[in-house]
Amino acid sequence: MRRTTSKSRRRSTRHTVKIPCQVVRERDFRLVADRILDLSESGLQVLPADPVLTGERLLVSFRLPRSSVWVDAEATVARVVHGRRPGEHTRGLGLVFERLEGFSQFMLKRSLRAAPPAPPGQRSGRRANLAIREVVASGR
Repeated sequence: MRRTTSKSRRRSTRHTVKIPCQVVRERDFRLVADRILDLSESGLQVLPADPVLTGERLLVSFRLPRSSVWVDAEATVARVVHGRRPGEHTRGLGLVFERLEGFSQFMLKRSLRAAPPAPPGQRSGRRANLAIREVVASGR
């Protein structure tokens, strides 16, 4: 079983970036995605070109925003967004970096300081549950 420290459990801030990338499957080197939507120190969200499964290992390559530095990293699919939940308008993949070289990690952190933070995502069911509680409490 994998242990996580309190530092690794914290989520890093996502930043809105729209940059081209190449994400390929490790097992067959097929192109899976070609555009990054948001980026953080621990991962990224991409627009998929091909379907993939949660847990699948991928290779990611992209140039940092406003920089000439290229990042090559291994990543794992943490979430597959199908675009069916409220607030989701398109398909996407949430990827978590597995290994990120020290220099690439430093430059990524530095580059993200200039990028705007991504807006918070809508949490499905929150408002609906509140409305149900209000109806139950009022006895209607």
